[in-house]
Amino acid sequence: MSHGHGHGHGAVGAVSASGRYRHRLIAAFAILLAFFLLEAVVGIATSSLALLSDAGHMLTDVLGVGMALAAITAARRPAGSSRTFGLYRMEVLAALANAALLFGVAGYIFVEAVQRFQHPAEVPGLPMMATAAAGLVANLAVFALLREGSRESLNLRGAYLEVLADTIGSAGVLVGGALTLAFGWAWVDPLVAVGVALFVLPRTWKLARQALRILVQQAPEQIDVRQLRAELAALPSVTDVHDLHVWTLTSGMEVASAHLTTGPDADSGGVLIAAQRLLAERYRIEHATLQVEPAECARKCRELTW
Repeated sequence: MSHGHGHGHGAVGAVSASGRYRHRLIAAFAILLAFFLLEAVVGIATSSLALLSDAGHMLTDVLGVGMALAAITAARRPAGSSRTFGLYRMEVLAALANAALLFGVAGYIFVEAVQRFQHPAEVPGLPMMATAAAGLVANLAVFALLREGSRESLNLRGAYLEVLADTIGSAGVLVGGALTLAFGWAWVDPLVAVGVALFVLPRTWKLARQALRILVQQAPEQIDVRQLRAELAALPSVTDVHDLHVWTLTSGMEVASAHLTTGPDADSGGVLIAAQRLLAERYRIEHATLQVEPAECARKCRELTW
């Protein structure tokens, strides 16, 4: 019986992807915190739901980036005796928490907007516009800081999507402030708030779905497990493939395990190398634990009840 463990640079690269952008996250956190405080204070002072809505989204940005930083710090800690995979899943948990925050903020906005449509509040347009403009500049700066890293890390993607939504929100508040200032339309303020919430919900659902897929250990969407099984079974000397599992540990880090049954005269080492090459080159799975075994061992595997 031969056991093989394929481990390339993919795992390290996936985890360090967030780490490479740590300094950008720190800068983004500082910018967002400052402008959240500004929007919250002015929103309360002017009774602007749109501005408070934007401040709420910016608060989730602050929390999201803060959680992203915490997740990166935790994920960089070495694996211990009880954490054999380290803390890589902290990134995914942070992304799911960000999604939950966004759903909560959207729900609050809808409830408050209904009340505002029934009982419009007087909102001074000029302070609303000035604050929204400052928030827009802040969001654009943070947007630029996080854009590159969002392609590599689900954790950073969560923070990036929040900032994207907030950027649109700030632009909407700016337009709403201009309309309020020009025409005195009190209903524009809650309408803009609802528009921001509707914009962010589909993106929030997508983020939550991605995080949940990882947490329940579903196979990555881009990998056809049936095809992978067939290709492993087609390798020379392989007679059967069972106990095949493929899952995502964290963003960009797919892992797999499988038992490969071979004939009596098979070269176990050659089978192992061929399987590792197949997984790495065709499926970009560089972290794979493979067991090459004779037929009698395979029969024992089938006796398992789970």
